[in-house]
Amino acid sequence: MKKKSISGLKKRIKLTGTGKVMFRKSAKKHLLTNKSKRQKRLNKSGKLASASDTKWIKKLLP
Repeated sequence: MKKKSISGLKKRIKLTGTGKVMFRKSAKKHLLTNKSKRQKRLNKSGKLASASDTKWIKKLLP
């Protein structure tokens, strides 16, 4: 029997060409007037998952 992927995880992460896992940072949808320009700017880019998380995520996405 085939193993199912975790659908919620598929929507939230992206695999890079080298096999690393990228995800979006939190806290950038609302209440942005209270946050500094720097905080909003640094929040734009994605973030790489740690090595231990990457191993776990790849198991959940066959």
